[in-house]
Amino acid sequence: YHLEGRIYAKHILENAPKAKIAVLFQNDDYGKDLLSAVKEGLGDKAKQIVAEASYEASDPTVDSQIVTLKGSKADTFIAIATPKFAAQAIRKVHDSGWKPKNFYLNNVGASVGAVLMPAGLDKAKGIKTVQYYTDVNETDPAFKPAIDAFKAFLTKYYPEGDINDGSNAYAYIAAQTIVQVLKQCNGDFTSENIIKQAASLKDFKPDLLLPGISINTSPTDFFLFDAMQIAHFDGKNWVREGEVLKID
Repeated sequence: YHLEGRIYAKHILENAPKAKIAVLFQNDDYGKDLLSAVKEGLGDKAKQIVAEASYEASDPTVDSQIVTLKGSKADTFIAIATPKFAAQAIRKVHDSGWKPKNFYLNNVGASVGAVLMPAGLDKAKGIKTVQYYTDVNETDPAFKPAIDAFKAFLTKYYPEGDINDGSNAYAYIAAQTIVQVLKQCNGDFTSENIIKQAASLKDFKPDLLLPGISINTSPTDFFLFDAMQIAHFDGKNWVREGEVLKID
């Protein structure tokens, strides 16, 4: 979440340096971590966040929060929300007539199947997010072998799973990473060695990861990724834009 927030800030500073920013966030460590990273990335431009509204995971909707944020006249909106609330936010922003020039939706809430379809694909058009793994509807033939392997895996082990639900693609990546850790254990499955190997991943690349992105860990750095790529939704699929962005 920290990396993601920093990348949104970097993208805003490079593409809309005078943005007036409104933020919706879940009122817990997840939401606060991502928001604090956005502010950290903005630096002295953090004052350009003109409105913030939080919601509780137990709330029925975020409609009132969206209305409040719209009233701030912000031209840039960042939604830090889990799938249910992400879908609600997309619908309410559209239906209220709010037209922010830039709408950033955190990766957690960017599943086509779990969020954008329920919200309405037409209402999600133009929204931006970050990606570190490919969308299963990717049309670039270079990704076909990886996507086919994922689809075959899902068909065999989880046939009722929605291929368009990003959580399933994430789980596939996580499973491949766990298997790699176990392989590196070389038969020694003590807790100590499992922890050691989990902190010793070098340029590991699960099938669905984007070019230029791999998993690296060390005993002093457990964070799996240091790069992501901005993508926008064209009404059917996520379309990546620009270069892979890295944060030191």
